[in-house]
Amino acid sequence: MGTDFHFLEITVKTLCGFVVILLLTRMLGKKQLSNVTFFTYVTGITIGSITASMVIEPDTNFFEGLVSLALWAILTVIVEIISLKSSKARVLLDGQPTIVIKKGEILEEALAQCRLNMDDLSMMLRKEDVFSIKDVAYAILEPNGQLSVLKKKGAESVSRDDLHIQKPATNVFPSELIVDSNIVEKNLKEFGLTKEWLFQELEKHGVYSLHEVFYAELQEDGSLLVDKKGNSREYHH
Repeated sequence: MGTDFHFLEITVKTLCGFVVILLLTRMLGKKQLSNVTFFTYVTGITIGSITASMVIEPDTNFFEGLVSLALWAILTVIVEIISLKSSKARVLLDGQPTIVIKKGEILEEALAQCRLNMDDLSMMLRKEDVFSIKDVAYAILEPNGQLSVLKKKGAESVSRDDLHIQKPATNVFPSELIVDSNIVEKNLKEFGLTKEWLFQELEKHGVYSLHEVFYAELQEDGSLLVDKKGNSREYHH
Protein backbone atom coordinates (compact mmCIF):
# COMPACT_ATOMS: atom_id res chain seq x y z
CA MET A 1 0.00 0.00 0.00
CA GLY A 2 2.82 2.33 0.90
CA THR A 3 4.53 1.60 -2.42
CA ASP A 4 1.36 2.35 -4.37
CA PHE A 5 0.90 5.64 -2.51
CA HIS A 6 4.51 6.64 -3.19
CA PHE A 7 4.08 5.84 -6.88
CA LEU A 8 0.88 7.89 -7.02
CA GLU A 9 2.62 10.78 -5.24
CA ILE A 10 5.52 10.76 -7.73
CA THR A 11 3.06 10.64 -10.64
CA VAL A 12 1.06 13.61 -9.37
CA LYS A 13 4.23 15.61 -8.63
CA THR A 14 5.60 14.87 -12.10
CA LEU A 15 2.40 15.96 -13.83
CA CYS A 16 2.22 19.12 -11.74
CA GLY A 17 5.90 19.85 -12.39
CA PHE A 18 5.37 19.38 -16.11
CA VAL A 19 2.46 21.82 -16.14
CA VAL A 20 4.40 24.37 -14.07
CA ILE A 21 7.45 24.18 -16.36
CA LEU A 22 5.19 24.57 -19.40
CA LEU A 23 3.54 27.67 -17.92
CA LEU A 24 6.86 29.20 -16.84
CA THR A 25 8.35 28.59 -20.27
CA ARG A 26 5.48 30.44 -21.88
CA MET A 27 5.75 33.26 -19.34
CA LEU A 28 9.50 33.73 -19.71
CA GLY A 29 9.21 34.07 -23.48
CA LYS A 30 11.17 32.81 -26.48
CA LYS A 31 14.47 34.40 -25.50
CA GLN A 32 15.31 31.32 -23.43
CA LEU A 33 15.57 29.39 -26.69
CA SER A 34 16.41 31.91 -29.39
CA ASN A 35 19.08 33.97 -27.63
CA VAL A 36 20.82 31.93 -24.97
CA THR A 37 23.04 34.25 -22.96
CA PHE A 38 24.81 33.27 -19.75
CA PHE A 39 21.97 34.68 -17.66
CA THR A 40 19.22 32.82 -19.54
CA TYR A 41 21.36 29.66 -19.51
CA VAL A 42 21.71 29.78 -15.71
CA THR A 43 18.00 30.60 -15.35
CA GLY A 44 16.99 27.57 -17.40
CA ILE A 45 19.29 25.23 -15.46
CA THR A 46 18.08 26.56 -12.09
CA ILE A 47 14.39 26.21 -12.94
CA GLY A 48 15.00 22.69 -14.20
CA SER A 49 16.96 21.76 -11.06
CA ILE A 50 14.27 23.11 -8.72
CA THR A 51 11.58 21.24 -10.61
CA ALA A 52 13.57 17.99 -10.57
CA SER A 53 14.20 18.30 -6.82
CA MET A 54 10.60 18.93 -5.88
CA VAL A 55 9.38 16.03 -8.06
CA ILE A 56 11.98 13.39 -7.19
CA GLU A 57 13.38 14.25 -3.76
CA PRO A 58 11.03 12.91 -1.04
CA ASP A 59 12.39 15.37 1.55
CA THR A 60 11.58 18.40 -0.60
CA ASN A 61 8.23 20.02 0.12
CA PHE A 62 6.34 20.21 -3.15
CA PHE A 63 4.58 23.49 -2.39
CA GLU A 64 7.80 25.11 -1.16
CA GLY A 65 9.31 24.11 -4.48
CA LEU A 66 6.42 25.77 -6.31
CA VAL A 67 7.00 28.95 -4.34
CA SER A 68 10.70 28.86 -5.23
CA LEU A 69 9.89 28.39 -8.91
CA ALA A 70 7.38 31.22 -8.87
CA LEU A 71 9.80 33.59 -7.13
CA TRP A 72 12.63 32.68 -9.51
CA ALA A 73 10.39 33.22 -12.53
CA ILE A 74 9.14 36.58 -11.20
CA LEU A 75 12.70 37.74 -10.50
CA THR A 76 13.73 36.68 -14.00
CA VAL A 77 10.89 38.66 -15.57
CA ILE A 78 11.75 41.70 -13.44
CA VAL A 79 15.40 41.50 -14.48
CA GLU A 80 14.41 41.19 -18.15
CA ILE A 81 12.18 44.27 -17.87
CA ILE A 82 15.02 46.22 -16.25
CA SER A 83 17.38 45.16 -19.03
CA LEU A 84 14.87 46.41 -21.61
CA LYS A 85 14.72 49.80 -19.93
CA SER A 86 18.42 50.21 -19.07
CA SER A 87 21.32 49.72 -21.46
CA LYS A 88 23.78 49.51 -18.55
CA ALA A 89 21.79 46.70 -16.96
CA ARG A 90 21.59 44.95 -20.33
CA VAL A 91 25.37 45.02 -20.71
CA LEU A 92 25.81 43.78 -17.14
CA LEU A 93 23.39 40.88 -17.61
CA ASP A 94 23.92 39.84 -21.22
CA GLY A 95 27.37 41.23 -22.00
CA GLN A 96 28.14 43.11 -25.20
CA PRO A 97 29.38 42.21 -28.67
CA THR A 98 33.14 42.07 -29.06
CA ILE A 99 34.95 42.79 -32.32
CA VAL A 100 37.62 40.13 -32.89
CA ILE A 101 38.52 41.06 -36.48
CA LYS A 102 38.52 44.72 -37.51
CA LYS A 103 39.26 45.92 -41.03
CA GLY A 104 40.76 42.53 -41.82
CA GLU A 105 43.08 42.51 -38.79
CA ILE A 106 42.79 40.04 -35.93
CA LEU A 107 42.56 41.73 -32.54
CA GLU A 108 44.45 39.34 -30.30
CA GLU A 109 43.61 41.21 -27.11
CA ALA A 110 39.92 40.77 -27.92
CA LEU A 111 40.45 37.07 -28.53
CA ALA A 112 42.23 36.73 -25.19
CA GLN A 113 39.45 38.59 -23.40
CA CYS A 114 36.87 36.24 -24.93
CA ARG A 115 39.10 33.24 -24.10
CA LEU A 116 39.30 32.23 -27.76
CA ASN A 117 42.30 30.87 -29.60
CA MET A 118 42.89 30.84 -33.35
CA ASP A 119 41.58 27.30 -33.66
CA ASP A 120 38.29 28.42 -32.12
CA LEU A 121 38.10 31.47 -34.38
CA SER A 122 38.92 29.46 -37.52
CA MET A 123 36.24 26.91 -36.67
CA MET A 124 33.63 29.62 -36.12
CA LEU A 125 34.57 31.31 -39.40
CA ARG A 126 34.24 28.03 -41.29
CA LYS A 127 30.71 27.68 -39.91
CA GLU A 128 30.00 30.98 -41.66
CA ASP A 129 31.47 29.61 -44.93
CA VAL A 130 34.64 31.68 -44.52
CA PHE A 131 37.84 29.73 -45.08
CA SER A 132 40.34 32.57 -45.19
CA ILE A 133 40.94 35.58 -42.94
CA LYS A 134 41.55 37.72 -46.01
CA ASP A 135 37.85 37.51 -46.88
CA VAL A 136 36.78 39.06 -43.56
CA ALA A 137 36.26 42.78 -43.01
CA TYR A 138 34.74 42.47 -39.54
CA ALA A 139 33.97 39.57 -37.22
CA ILE A 140 31.97 40.18 -34.06
CA LEU A 141 31.48 37.72 -31.22
CA GLU A 142 27.92 38.13 -29.98
CA PRO A 143 26.86 37.80 -26.31
CA ASN A 144 25.25 34.43 -27.08
CA GLY A 145 28.57 33.06 -28.37
CA GLN A 146 27.74 33.26 -32.08
CA LEU A 147 30.10 34.88 -34.57
CA SER A 148 28.73 37.50 -36.97
CA VAL A 149 30.90 38.00 -40.05
CA LEU A 150 30.97 40.88 -42.53
CA LYS A 151 32.84 39.76 -45.63
CA LYS A 152 34.91 42.08 -47.75
CA LYS A 153 33.34 43.29 -50.96
CA GLY A 154 33.87 40.75 -53.70
CA ALA A 155 34.44 37.91 -51.22
CA GLU A 156 30.88 36.61 -51.41
CA SER A 157 30.81 33.11 -52.79
CA VAL A 158 28.05 33.88 -55.30
CA SER A 159 29.61 36.83 -57.09
CA ARG A 160 31.57 34.90 -59.70
CA ASP A 161 28.85 32.32 -60.23
CA ASP A 162 26.26 35.02 -60.80
CA LEU A 163 28.46 36.61 -63.46
CA HIS A 164 29.36 33.22 -64.99
CA ILE A 165 33.05 34.00 -64.70
CA GLN A 166 35.35 31.01 -64.61
CA LYS A 167 37.07 30.66 -61.26
CA PRO A 168 40.83 30.30 -61.10
CA ALA A 169 42.07 26.88 -60.15
CA THR A 170 42.62 26.39 -56.44
CA ASN A 171 46.23 25.52 -55.68
CA VAL A 172 45.96 24.95 -51.94
CA PHE A 173 43.40 25.09 -49.19
CA PRO A 174 43.79 28.23 -47.03
CA SER A 175 45.70 27.00 -43.98
CA GLU A 176 47.36 28.53 -40.95
CA LEU A 177 51.16 28.44 -40.91
CA ILE A 178 51.85 30.58 -37.84
CA VAL A 179 49.63 30.88 -34.78
CA ASP A 180 50.66 33.17 -31.91
CA SER A 181 54.31 33.27 -33.10
CA ASN A 182 54.51 29.46 -33.38
CA ILE A 183 55.02 27.70 -36.73
CA VAL A 184 52.45 25.02 -37.54
CA GLU A 185 54.93 22.39 -38.67
CA LYS A 186 52.39 19.85 -39.91
CA ASN A 187 50.86 22.36 -42.35
CA LEU A 188 54.27 23.29 -43.74
CA LYS A 189 54.95 19.60 -44.32
CA GLU A 190 51.47 19.06 -45.78
CA PHE A 191 52.10 21.57 -48.58
CA GLY A 192 55.77 20.78 -49.09
CA LEU A 193 56.94 24.14 -47.79
CA THR A 194 60.12 24.94 -45.89
CA LYS A 195 60.91 27.34 -43.07
CA GLU A 196 63.28 29.13 -45.41
CA TRP A 197 60.40 29.87 -47.79
CA LEU A 198 58.26 30.99 -44.85
CA PHE A 199 60.86 33.45 -43.57
CA GLN A 200 61.39 34.82 -47.08
CA GLU A 201 57.65 35.47 -47.37
CA LEU A 202 57.60 37.14 -43.96
CA GLU A 203 60.40 39.46 -45.01
CA LYS A 204 58.25 40.59 -47.94
CA HIS A 205 55.81 41.85 -45.33
CA GLY A 206 58.55 43.61 -43.38
CA VAL A 207 58.64 40.92 -40.70
CA TYR A 208 62.02 39.61 -39.54
CA SER A 209 61.06 37.73 -36.39
CA LEU A 210 58.38 35.20 -35.52
CA HIS A 211 57.67 37.19 -32.37
CA GLU A 212 56.21 39.95 -34.54
CA VAL A 213 53.58 37.60 -36.03
CA PHE A 214 50.30 36.71 -34.39
CA TYR A 215 48.86 34.80 -37.34
CA ALA A 216 49.98 33.85 -40.82
CA GLU A 217 47.85 32.01 -43.37
CA LEU A 218 48.69 30.33 -46.65
CA GLN A 219 46.34 31.54 -49.40
CA GLU A 220 44.83 29.59 -52.27
CA ASP A 221 47.25 31.17 -54.76
CA GLY A 222 50.28 30.22 -52.65
CA SER A 223 50.84 33.69 -51.15
CA LEU A 224 51.03 34.44 -47.44
CA LEU A 225 48.61 36.53 -45.40
CA VAL A 226 50.29 38.00 -42.31
CA ASP A 227 48.64 39.53 -39.25
CA LYS A 228 51.18 41.23 -37.00
CA LYS A 229 50.98 41.51 -33.24
CA GLY A 230 49.92 44.75 -31.61
CA ASN A 231 46.45 45.19 -33.13
CA SER A 232 45.10 46.38 -29.81
CA ARG A 233 42.77 49.13 -30.92
CA GLU A 234 39.42 49.39 -29.25
CA TYR A 235 37.44 46.27 -30.01
CA HIS A 236 34.05 46.74 -28.37
CA HIS A 237 31.12 47.32 -30.67
